[in-house]
Amino acid sequence: MNEVAAHDATPRLSEIFLEFLLVGATSFGGGTVAYQRILMVEKKRWLSEDEFMASLAIGQTMPGLNAVNLAVLCGDRLRGAAGALTAAIALLIPGCTFVLLVGIFYLHQTDRHLANILLGGVAAAATGMLSAITYRIGKKQLTQLKSLTIVIASFYLMSIVRLSLPTVLAIMSPIALFMYRPKG
Repeated sequence: MNEVAAHDATPRLSEIFLEFLLVGATSFGGGTVAYQRILMVEKKRWLSEDEFMASLAIGQTMPGLNAVNLAVLCGDRLRGAAGALTAAIALLIPGCTFVLLVGIFYLHQTDRHLANILLGGVAAAATGMLSAITYRIGKKQLTQLKSLTIVIASFYLMSIVRLSLPTVLAIMSPIALFMYRPKG
């Protein structure tokens, strides 16, 4: 018996498609990973929390969007290559459709102020969702002083000092590696 079957019965491709289509249609930016976690761990129980975190870690090492990589890994775990392709396509359809429609609207809009307001709203929603998933996934780590220090320092460097993400990573990565180096 495989690990997935131990959680819930292996889903049909149509179920994978519909669930990932819903995730893609109801989430923005970093919030997509939050919805994927809710779907795979809490709602459908297709993965355990540890399996989800392992898939997320693997997905972050792969090129491309974390949410798409996670969909591919989950789909593959559930139904092999067909599941991976189904999950990725379903996740991407709503976002691609939205971007295409907004692009068409933006090109035909003589007053681009309204389009900029709409895009600002989407950016605000994505920020809120990303904050929610950061809290939900990292709440255990955020109670540790070392982790909280890294988060606050990174926030300060990006938001207050206004350094770019690559610069903040170049500064904070060696510090985090030093702080979490193996002892003895």
